[in-house]
Amino acid sequence: MIMGGKSLKGSVSISGAKNAAVAAIPAALLTEGVCRIDNVPNIKDVDVLLDIMRHLGAKIKKIGTDALEINCEKIHSFTVPYEMTKKMRASYYFIGALLGRFNHAEVSPPGGCCFGSRPIDMHIKGFEALGAKVNIDRGIVEAHATKLESAQVFLDVVSVGATINIMLAATRVNGTTIIENAAKEPHVVDVANFLNAMGANVRGAGTDTIKIKGVEKMAGGSYTLIPDQIEAGTFMIAAAATRGDVLIKNVIPKHLESITAKLVEVNATVEEFDDSIRVSRNGPLHKANVKTMPYPGFPTDLQPQTVALLSMAKGTSIVTESVWDNRYQYVDELRRLGAQISVDGKIAVVEGVEKLSGANVKATDLRAGAGLVIAALMADGVTQMHDIYHIDRGYEGLELKLNSLGAQIVRRNSGKSLINEKGIAYV
Repeated sequence: MIMGGKSLKGSVSISGAKNAAVAAIPAALLTEGVCRIDNVPNIKDVDVLLDIMRHLGAKIKKIGTDALEINCEKIHSFTVPYEMTKKMRASYYFIGALLGRFNHAEVSPPGGCCFGSRPIDMHIKGFEALGAKVNIDRGIVEAHATKLESAQVFLDVVSVGATINIMLAATRVNGTTIIENAAKEPHVVDVANFLNAMGANVRGAGTDTIKIKGVEKMAGGSYTLIPDQIEAGTFMIAAAATRGDVLIKNVIPKHLESITAKLVEVNATVEEFDDSIRVSRNGPLHKANVKTMPYPGFPTDLQPQTVALLSMAKGTSIVTESVWDNRYQYVDELRRLGAQISVDGKIAVVEGVEKLSGANVKATDLRAGAGLVIAALMADGVTQMHDIYHIDRGYEGLELKLNSLGAQIVRRNSGKSLINEKGIAYV
């Protein structure tokens, strides 16, 4: 339950990048030594991946709260069953990693959030270019090759998943593989840097063209993941939404430039430091138009949070989703809180309202859940949110971090009470 009307103030530290972690962990399969990964977020998606790694034969040791040691010397299976993959999207990285090391992978198609189809056509195109045969039969993607060969792959559509997956598959292939029209997101660069730390030779990540010079073996090593760009952006938006004043620590400000620009446009104040960023707002929210784009454009994973913010901005805002086909499923939930939003295909028209009011809502996916939390923080009264397991997939202790900033959020199963100004307890 979330008590609205509280301004967020104070400081918060951002966890490691979810989207980098969920690729780096399967990538450890390419090594034959011990990988140590630091700054790993404590989230459900990571837990699922570690279960899959153990199923395949990896030995995993947790060190402290945010570090892992992964030993993939004795992998004894190439198959990842549906019961495991249905819980998350990034399970498809096991195809590239297993294919890259063993020339064989059997993985069920990914699950995760349900806001659009997740075709892996570009992934398959890359695997086939490397010489693999790919079959999809009875819900299983089977990829195998007698021997993989280096190739040049042009992605018809910029795809983070395909870029990383082809990079994984090509890392130990003899010769130089070139990926053109590659995705440039920060976590693509981070996965490339992780591979290099393990003994790979990947160059050009962060540009349109990535070159992978195959290596015979990868012995392992140590690597620290970057901070989570989307978690940082979520707290930036939450600070602006609640008329707050929050110092967000452990960030890379350059990764947040598109978010910073949009928050300044809606009348927030943003101050950048070396590894932190401060967001505050005193005046009214201004309308803005937003279009999601591949990096360095505005991230699709911050679209629901931004729509929540704009729901109380004065005037009409236009939000265009150019990445996913059906990412507005959460809009009905925002309407329950009093938002005035109409959707036509990939365009949402947001008419700012003077206030939102608490209601019963449900998280429809990971980032939608974060958007609803922000809307609930803006609303008058108490909001009860259901299906919060979506949020746990990608945010480490979201309610704990928000509460440290002055929010009043409680889980029903926590055994605690939430007391409002009138002394009424919500349990």
